[in-house]
Amino acid sequence: MVFLIIAAGGFVFLKLASEVMEGESFAFDRLILQGLRSASDPSIPIGPAWLQAAMIDITALGGVTVLTLLTTLIACYLFVTKKSGTAVLLIAAIAVGALASTLLKFGYARPRPDLVAHLVEVHTTSFPSGHAMNSAITYLTLGALLARAEKDRLVRIFFMVVAILLTLAIGISRIYLGVHWPSDVLAGWCIGASWAALFSLFARALQQRHTIEQPTAA
Repeated sequence: MVFLIIAAGGFVFLKLASEVMEGESFAFDRLILQGLRSASDPSIPIGPAWLQAAMIDITALGGVTVLTLLTTLIACYLFVTKKSGTAVLLIAAIAVGALASTLLKFGYARPRPDLVAHLVEVHTTSFPSGHAMNSAITYLTLGALLARAEKDRLVRIFFMVVAILLTLAIGISRIYLGVHWPSDVLAGWCIGASWAALFSLFARALQQRHTIEQPTAA
């Protein structure tokens, strides 16, 4: 199953990236962005005023500040509980993933959408979505890490569902706010989920070899 996630995510990302490099556009990008704005004024998002405020709050959960703070807190907890190997692996996975996101954005250099007004300020290029990719890497990796430390199947499912929902919500917020094409977010999800799945396999292999600490509840 994990191999399937990695393969599928990698394939979709490469397909989207190939089209972006060739300068192609996606019909669904324009359709979705326009569908989320008022027909009479593309600067006005659909829905009540509180929805825009909620989306701005949600999108902050995928920002560098929040993800760095969360990773730091979890890593400190792991160090305190004498799981330094797992802490180092976690920091490396998320840090290298963030670096990869920056390099991909620089390499593809896709402009931000100009079809609708941006509802939050942005400064970097568009493809892939850094918020979508980094939140997928961080939340899915942390979800998998917490799940592996639990015996109860329902608790493990809860951790992963929360991680997936957070990742999806952050990506959707970027589209709603008009700062990313939907294809940017889809690409970020794909590469981020593949990265987290690859990390999960690597962590499992290291645990089996006793290179890093075993889960609290085996």
